Amino acid sequence: MSAIPSNGVFSMDEVFDVLIIGAGIVGAACAVEFATEGLRVGVVECDTPGSGATAAGMGHLVVMDDSEAQIALTHYSRMIWNALVQDQPEQYEYARTGTIWIAADEEEMQAVQQKHALYTSHAIASEILDQTQLYELESHLRPGLAGGLLVPDDGVVYPPRCAMVLLERAKQRGTTLLYGNVVQLLPDGVRMENGECMKAGIVVVANGVRARELVPEMPIRPKKGHLAITDRYPGLVHHQLVELGYIKNAHAASGDSVSFNVQPRGTGQILIGSSRQFDADTSEIDYNILGKMLRLALSYLPDLAQCSCIRIWTGFRAATPDGLPLIGPHPNRAGVWLATGHEGLGITTSLATARLLVAQVLAQQTGIPVEPYLPARIFQEATHE
Repeated sequence: MSAIPSNGVFSMDEVFDVLIIGAGIVGAACAVEFATEGLRVGVVECDTPGSGATAAGMGHLVVMDDSEAQIALTHYSRMIWNALVQDQPEQYEYARTGTIWIAADEEEMQAVQQKHALYTSHAIASEILDQTQLYELESHLRPGLAGGLLVPDDGVVYPPRCAMVLLERAKQRGTTLLYGNVVQLLPDGVRMENGECMKAGIVVVANGVRARELVPEMPIRPKKGHLAITDRYPGLVHHQLVELGYIKNAHAASGDSVSFNVQPRGTGQILIGSSRQFDADTSEIDYNILGKMLRLALSYLPDLAQCSCIRIWTGFRAATPDGLPLIGPHPNRAGVWLATGHEGLGITTSLATARLLVAQVLAQQTGIPVEPYLPARIFQEATHE
């Protein structure tokens, strides 16, 4: 397929400062940042923009605390998101739902105390909920839960819409959106499927699990996930609700897992997750794991049994061995930069990824230390194995 421009006239002889592969939310965010700095940017997409992992995601803007590096990146990116959406939240279909991490028993309430202390040490607002307070906020939860932790500044966006908004902003700053399939990285650009080449000073690989096709030495594995969405039931759920075991399941190194994770949409619908399967090679629905996921959701929210499910879908997360994304230069390929490996946090961390990447390219100071996310760490580990 030739590179077909979506706006204006384009010549294959043109040279971009930056060519970004992938028009999902990460690639779109990178395009905005580069274009804002005055660089000539091209974005190449082989499908509909935002149709891959971006379209399959929940859109939860959440601070996660599986590691110091993770909490730093998600906190930083959530701050950028909250500043971005405050003027026109409807443009991003944003809602400040907050997150409630649910404690099923007293042992999990001890984990709530620890989580609250950690968040407080990082200046992240959170509030411990006892049993009474939990049911005042979410009356449809099953009886007998011990309490939870409310993180009020977490939110929800609609990812495909956000990707399109960001792309339009990038195009307004001169970015060229091109459609075609990149099949090879070159020292000075990329080769397209039909043999044509596009030239660029640097190439940013931001196409999720498909990045492995262009950078096969990169140790990224696909994690398949299932989501289901109901018809409209306003008021059934008010916050993003997540079980405390979610983090452990989300970053397990092997095996299949399900976790309770539901989200209220602005439409009144309820988005139900989540599942993780390593190395699944088809997008077909796995009804066995879907059943486990829905049964777990029903165990926390019994009234979901009265709701109609109108759609089920799957997607693939790009997972790195240490659960952190790859943001920075490829250590062995001059001119190639990576913005992938975000696993289940690509929506949350997209804006921070773009800031960190562009700051590195332009030798500017980064908003947070970038060392934990540099690709060199992963390639060194892979070489030593």
